[in-house]
Amino acid sequence: MFKFLSSEPLHQPLDAPTPVDETTIKCTTCYMCACRCGIRVHLREGEDGPEVRYIDGNPNHPLNQGVICAKGASGIMKQKSPARLTQPLLRKAGSERGAAEFEAISWERAYDILTTRLAHIRATDPKKFALFTGRDQMQALTGLFARQFGTPNYAAHGGFCSVNMAAGMIYSIGGSFWEFGGPDLERAKVFVMIGTAEDHHSNPMKIAISKFKRDGGRFISINPVRTGYSAIADEWIPIKPGTDGALLMALLHELIRTDTLDHAFLKRFTNAPQLVVLDEGAREGLFAFDPNPEKGPPGDGRNPHNKLVFDKASGQVLNAYPEGIAEGCDPALEGHYTLADGTRVAPSFQLLRERVATCTPQWAAAITGIAAERIVALAQEMGHAALKQAFELPIPWTDAWGKVHPITQARPLAFHAMRGLAAHSNGFQTVRALAVLMSVLGTIDAPGGFRHKAPYPRHIVPNYRAFNSPEMIQPNTPLNAAPLGFPAHPDELAINPDGSPIRIDHAFSWEHPLSAHGLMHNVITNATRGDPYRIDTLMMFMANMAWNSTMNTMAIREMLNRKDDTGEFMIPFLVVCDAFQSETVAFADLVLPDTTYLERHDVMGMLDRPISEFDGPVDSVRVPVVKPLGECRPFQEVLIELAGRMKFPAFTTPEGGRKFSGYPDFVVNFQPQPGIGFLMGWRGKNGDEHLRGEPNPKQWEAYEQNNCVFQYHMPESMHFMRNWNREYLDFAKEKGWRQKNDPVQLAIYSDTLQSFRLAAQGKSEGRQPPAHLRERIDTYFDPLPFWYAPLEDAATDLGNYPLNAVTQRPMAMYHSWDSQNAWLRQIHSHNYLNVNPRTALAAGIADGGWAWVESQWGKVRCMVRHSEAVEPGTVWTWNAIGKADGAWQLAPGSDEARKGFLLNHLISEELPMAGTASGTVSNSDPITGQAGWYDVRVRIRPASPDEGGETFPQMDSMPSVPGVVGKAAQVLRYFAGVKKS
Repeated sequence: MFKFLSSEPLHQPLDAPTPVDETTIKCTTCYMCACRCGIRVHLREGEDGPEVRYIDGNPNHPLNQGVICAKGASGIMKQKSPARLTQPLLRKAGSERGAAEFEAISWERAYDILTTRLAHIRATDPKKFALFTGRDQMQALTGLFARQFGTPNYAAHGGFCSVNMAAGMIYSIGGSFWEFGGPDLERAKVFVMIGTAEDHHSNPMKIAISKFKRDGGRFISINPVRTGYSAIADEWIPIKPGTDGALLMALLHELIRTDTLDHAFLKRFTNAPQLVVLDEGAREGLFAFDPNPEKGPPGDGRNPHNKLVFDKASGQVLNAYPEGIAEGCDPALEGHYTLADGTRVAPSFQLLRERVATCTPQWAAAITGIAAERIVALAQEMGHAALKQAFELPIPWTDAWGKVHPITQARPLAFHAMRGLAAHSNGFQTVRALAVLMSVLGTIDAPGGFRHKAPYPRHIVPNYRAFNSPEMIQPNTPLNAAPLGFPAHPDELAINPDGSPIRIDHAFSWEHPLSAHGLMHNVITNATRGDPYRIDTLMMFMANMAWNSTMNTMAIREMLNRKDDTGEFMIPFLVVCDAFQSETVAFADLVLPDTTYLERHDVMGMLDRPISEFDGPVDSVRVPVVKPLGECRPFQEVLIELAGRMKFPAFTTPEGGRKFSGYPDFVVNFQPQPGIGFLMGWRGKNGDEHLRGEPNPKQWEAYEQNNCVFQYHMPESMHFMRNWNREYLDFAKEKGWRQKNDPVQLAIYSDTLQSFRLAAQGKSEGRQPPAHLRERIDTYFDPLPFWYAPLEDAATDLGNYPLNAVTQRPMAMYHSWDSQNAWLRQIHSHNYLNVNPRTALAAGIADGGWAWVESQWGKVRCMVRHSEAVEPGTVWTWNAIGKADGAWQLAPGSDEARKGFLLNHLISEELPMAGTASGTVSNSDPITGQAGWYDVRVRIRPASPDEGGETFPQMDSMPSVPGVVGKAAQVLRYFAGVKKS
């Protein structure tokens, strides 16, 4: 037995190991972060059945190849967390939200409460139910549930994570970093990482960088902070937050100025040579087209192929396809031309050249803090790697127009970027600039460059239209489209006839037209305000919106408890599903205890967020390795149960019975189209078909017998150039990954953005934005990338708040998931504000001293750590280390509560804007609604001697809720295999 304060060691390293016959091993998939590595869970029999003894990496898993990180190995401590919830809870009548006063109830009562309330909403006004989820990985199910319910008010966490990265690249090249694609470090010579936290893609990235460096590759990191990946880079280039777009525009300036370009690639595989109308009018800035009806409708985001080029060889204007890519044709990339009807036009690349002409290295140096000489040298290094170190692979392939390419051209310059670019209100155009930079050097889906992962690339624009028909919100009726999607023009916005938003978060409205992932960070504020209407029930899963997942923590906590004139809560009913006693649980009316990842079935499949590799699709599952704790039930099972009780059509037989017995049955038998399901491995009645086939009743068993993962290796001829690879495009359509087999031409110039701009200028027919948003749309929906200062700058006295403030997720923790983890707390029990010594000393703050950090929105008191690994104009800290006292079952006065802090207290969710009902607009990217987490400006000053000792602000201590596990000391018995006594 563990003896408190005893000198007796917990483990005798020379003792004989536990006999093999006492343990069993089960494979599943990790969920200690979003990387989804394969793991082996070592189990032994305990008093109540198998219990976790040890977790290591699965050497037979394609993603992590046996590698495991601190988070993954510490999963046992998540399983034994003292913060585990074990039974459904109902807020006591008369108690206030936030007081955490609950009574335990049965699941049947919880289901009755939910079914009665939700069925009434569905039968009267379905949009009054809102479902928003955090970093879950089952959005195909949660999105289906919302659609079947009939509410447009659904989204996951992407709007406050990295939608700028996803949308900015998908609208440009058809794919993106993270699950959708990444750097081919196996073949790259130079690797440039921009704005990437050290946790993203975790183990696979570490494996790849390690091999890349051993093989002699050069690694350059561009980041305000030098931690994690940046610490092992060959060169760290510090940059001011929010200025990456200026750097990228200057790099484009240099590459174009010196003609360091892949001309052949630009002419055949992008819209660079396609002619843009220059004359003022309804088609100004759109692509010229052939009016012959046989050529199809004018080119746009849904029908991109009726466009024109100027052929230098013949001196004539030709159709872009197929004539413009025929043998002997030489499409012009530059110049100004006149069509037969007198219309003035120019190739889109000519417009790009004109755009970057003034974006000199000297201009960017003044913005970014990077010397002009270094920007010039960086452009030269990039161009040299892509074009001078290029090589060929003996892999023949045929493009979409029938041309056989005897070799595959490598471009060994790889990039990787994430939230450092995305989490700014200028992030979409910054990401567009990066996509264009990669495109002009020919690196897209080329060996050594950016590589897609199935099911990407998508069409530009992807053939997924978000729900946008207010008249289709009808009682007891599913929506006619998914709540989320990719608008291609203003007619696809989710707005009412008067222009007001359909959705509670204002996604797909004129405020944020291309908000592909929704705006979860706006939901509580808008719902409390009744903007554009009041809702009845808000259900949140795995989202700590009363703490670190919101941009204005203290205000949100007040809003959750705010009441109207009748004494009713502004949000009448709040349902929280979580596995742990988070800060948000205290505000719930109904708490549903979720399972951990070791206790449930999960799917990482092609309908959602697969774990594909460059050479083919990969999906994986989680299977229960231990039984659920107490009365915990997986949220997936809760949704299936509710859908069955409310008789959603997709979950109900023609006779009115339940179509699925539970989530595992749903995964096997649900098919959005014939032969296509949640999992692609071991399909068919006998399990002998892959990718597409009938449901296999033993599919779960097949995955469990094969390391819980299925990997399909495509033939080598389909590994590259998949935007235009005829074999791949046909294959992807056949397998249900794409709706069309059209080639995906890269959007150097975005006519989709221009269509919104024309509406704002009043030059196009159809929907137009309200007067107060016209200038906003006209400014930011530029068809070519450009840099502008983050929107918060205009609302800030930059002289009074001179410093940028950002956060990063530490390598050993992911969001707020792990602060209750006994092992990981030993690495990060509290956080400091990291400040460059020059900056700190100029402010009179000593290393380890207490300081006030103030923005125009709020202030925190915290400890400061001097660090040379941050540029002088930036301060930073780890995200989500600070906790409210008592939350997560941390002991009263824990380091997390007394020494830890959140930068969130300094951030505002909204910025001033005249013309809106509230006088404000979301502090987000005006194109996508991406939360501007990293735009805040601050100042620092030393705390007085009597102010030190604990961070500010402090919360009232959160009491334990009924059924929480508690007893944190008991987890110590799991150290090093010490047996219970």
